[in-house]
Amino acid sequence: MSAVIRARTAHSAGGTGAPALIAVAHGSRDPRSAATMAAVTEQLAAARPDLDVRLAFLDLNAPSVDQVIDAVAAQGHTCAIVVPLLLGSAFHARVDLPGLLAGAAARHPRLELTQAEVLGPDARLVSALRDRVIAANHAAMENRAITVAADSTGGGSVFAGAVSDSRLGVAVAAVGSSSAAANIRTAEVARTLAAATGWKTEICFATTGPSVTEAAARLRARGAERVLVAPWFLAPGLLTDRLVNQAPDLVHTQVLGPHPALTDVVLDRYDVAVDLPLLCSA
Repeated sequence: MSAVIRARTAHSAGGTGAPALIAVAHGSRDPRSAATMAAVTEQLAAARPDLDVRLAFLDLNAPSVDQVIDAVAAQGHTCAIVVPLLLGSAFHARVDLPGLLAGAAARHPRLELTQAEVLGPDARLVSALRDRVIAANHAAMENRAITVAADSTGGGSVFAGAVSDSRLGVAVAAVGSSSAAANIRTAEVARTLAAATGWKTEICFATTGPSVTEAAARLRARGAERVLVAPWFLAPGLLTDRLVNQAPDLVHTQVLGPHPALTDVVLDRYDVAVDLPLLCSA
């Protein structure tokens, strides 16, 4: 995870209540992505009606980070917590966002901006991934049950031939990085999921190796009778579509999206940043 970063400038105490929560998403050309992140932000606002919750994007979508910070300053806030809606601590979290916050701090000397940690491979998000797999597996088994029932000419369970969870293989699919160390850290998600469920898991990436088809082959070689793809993505987009196109014969689960666990993790990142010493008074 990234360290908490503060763009601290001269300010006065007071303002409009608790520090604003600015949730910063990556941004995408795919409209499904922005819609999903808007739904995530709506859940945040519903969970914490005492907060001024805003959504901003690093790229490709509006409003931008600068636009939202300008609006928060104009509203009279003297503090804002910026929570990156990012699963990894890479260039965007370490370079892009801190640079934007430094520029905004120069424009708004009475506004203190604190960048919270990224979401990271939080165990609660791995639990959300587990929920997505369970839902997709259940739906697939129901579909198979309908097919078996329609084709059956005799008795027996409509789930005859369905695969039990103990034989389930899950290809956890992440974005991928040019950094081998970053990919090793991401692979921990698959290991954590396996430890929590007993499922066979393999990591794969949309932009580098191993590919989703390679991960599926490894799972089958390990004895998995049914393989699902679980995207370690917050929102759907071009890369999740690429994964589907690479393995159209496999069941692909839903992305993490507006899951209650994501709400909990984002608010936890906010609260940790608020509790840091020297944060301006709300």
